[in-house]
Amino acid sequence: MDNEKMKTFEELESAVRSYSRGWPTVFEKAKGYRLWDTDGNEYIDFFAGAGALNYGHNNDTMQDKLIEYIQDDGILHSLDMGTTPRKKFLEMFQETILKPRNLDYKIMFPGPTGTNTVESALKIARKVTGRETVISFTNAFHGMTIGSLSVTGNSTKRKGAGIPLNHTVSMPFDQFVDDQDTIAYLESYLEGSSTGVDLPAAIILETVQGEGGINAARMEWLKRIEEICKRFDILLIIDDVQAGCGRTGTFFSFEPAGINPDIVCLSKSIGGIGLPMAITLIKPEYDQWTPGEHNGTFRGNNLAFLAATEALTYWETDDFSENIMERADFLKDTAESIVEKYPELKAGARGRGLMQGIAVHVDGLAEEICAEAFKRGLIIETSGPKDEVVKFLPPLIIDEEGLSKGLEILEASIKHVLA
Repeated sequence: MDNEKMKTFEELESAVRSYSRGWPTVFEKAKGYRLWDTDGNEYIDFFAGAGALNYGHNNDTMQDKLIEYIQDDGILHSLDMGTTPRKKFLEMFQETILKPRNLDYKIMFPGPTGTNTVESALKIARKVTGRETVISFTNAFHGMTIGSLSVTGNSTKRKGAGIPLNHTVSMPFDQFVDDQDTIAYLESYLEGSSTGVDLPAAIILETVQGEGGINAARMEWLKRIEEICKRFDILLIIDDVQAGCGRTGTFFSFEPAGINPDIVCLSKSIGGIGLPMAITLIKPEYDQWTPGEHNGTFRGNNLAFLAATEALTYWETDDFSENIMERADFLKDTAESIVEKYPELKAGARGRGLMQGIAVHVDGLAEEICAEAFKRGLIIETSGPKDEVVKFLPPLIIDEEGLSKGLEILEASIKHVLA
């Protein structure tokens, strides 16, 4: 590591910093699926701002709109006052996303982060049902504030709360235990009168668990969860913060399952260009807030609304979605061939869309591979309870050349580490 280069961060910044440790350089410029550091080194981005940059870095049209808006003295900060960008986003989201999918939701702007959309979802579910308990799943990750942490599985992150995390129950996610029907397990808990589980307000889940190790739920499992929610009068919350906005190929990750969640959480790439933004979609009958009951100073990020509205133009036809699926097939084939080619990794390919991974079942090896990849010009991170999954999260706009080049760097890194 170039200590001199990272000295400012080491001396002045809190120990909590994490990505600057894994990628010890000073980044200066980014475009599309590439980044450059102050030494002029080029990197292919298989990280995409942890899924916040689905449309790539510095999209030309979004950039132009932001510059023009600032130069015209457009309103930047407005809490939840009416502004032109807010109006346009609401109308565009309704016309481009909700109507074509026959979805009926009120659009809520919580504070502009993933954890805040989850907090608002938990609060409204508890308010509407009058119940306290929320069921979440093993390996779930929903955010870093207290409510979101209470439905998060990772023990290290949970310990960071410093207090007991109450009113939640964790159930096994799809295929968490080999040869076990996790749905039957959940049903028996809800049906039993001596299980110690109160009837919950909500069930919250990610259809593909990002931080938890790229665990993709099967469509039939998601359908059965929805049936359980209907049967027991439980609200279904889908956390689409990382898996949404096209990451799995469709705008919402739950679309192929044909389900209709009561509440949907979106952040990260909803803002289009990487600016902070979040929305919570709530079925109209559950939109029972009193004005200001959940608020936040930055719930009116007009620059994000502008970029977000432009991002929605990608969804006016099916072309973008089909393009993602093509890249996803190529990524899947390559990941599976790497698994086959290097049996010493004891690995398995997983995930769907452009949210895939290779689970490496040799302790510490996935982290070594990602560190070597960085040296060779690829930004890629690990996920999973033991950082055992090499996680592919490239921008959705990446072309086949960029994807191929990134995967070549990855394979060279695997060869080097195994040697």
